Amino acid sequence: MPPIRIVIVDDHPLLREQLALLISKQEEMEVCAQADNIGEALECIREARPDIAIVDITLKGSSGLELVKNLKAEGLQTPVLVLSMHDESLYADRALRCGARGYITKQEGPDTVMAAIRCVLSGKVYLSEDHTARILNRLSDPTPEENALPSIDRLADRELEVFQMIGQGRTTREIAEALHLGAKTVDTYRERIKQKLGLRNAAELYHRAARWVEAQG
Repeated sequence: MPPIRIVIVDDHPLLREQLALLISKQEEMEVCAQADNIGEALECIREARPDIAIVDITLKGSSGLELVKNLKAEGLQTPVLVLSMHDESLYADRALRCGARGYITKQEGPDTVMAAIRCVLSGKVYLSEDHTARILNRLSDPTPEENALPSIDRLADRELEVFQMIGQGRTTREIAEALHLGAKTVDTYRERIKQKLGLRNAAELYHRAARWVEAQG
């Protein structure tokens, strides 16, 4: 049997190396390519045709979710497991809507990461037990929670990233550096967020974002 071929897409070289080392210990798996941005990742996946791609959300330039959308738009059938520093409650549902087949946080141990990879390779969708329970609870009781802010769903994926960082108290410069964007671009996202959420000024934006981040736990 030929080895299972895996592409790793992450903008942190050390994390890519650690994940590649973990995968290399599996007799039936190999890392066939690595990338740190959407352009390189698309080229790697087109050429290598891997069995699975492991993708971080925060990449150089555009979000990893944009990569998932692009793969789907091009008709590339490579299943994607999103491995991210962000909590599932923030991005798991969005990742699945974009076309990903699983979501796992970087806080999980090696055994759980490998279990998630094998789950996606088997054709199933991987989510943690806690997040699966939250989904089932929403389906069985659709009444909004006290702190729920359904209008947040109006934000695009990148806008949500910026909104989260605003709620964490980060400055425009810090957000720009973290997302590899220009300060003017971040300011544009701020304005879009205020418009979509009906916020009048920066103070309301900070307050709303901080409340939302706190509600996420």
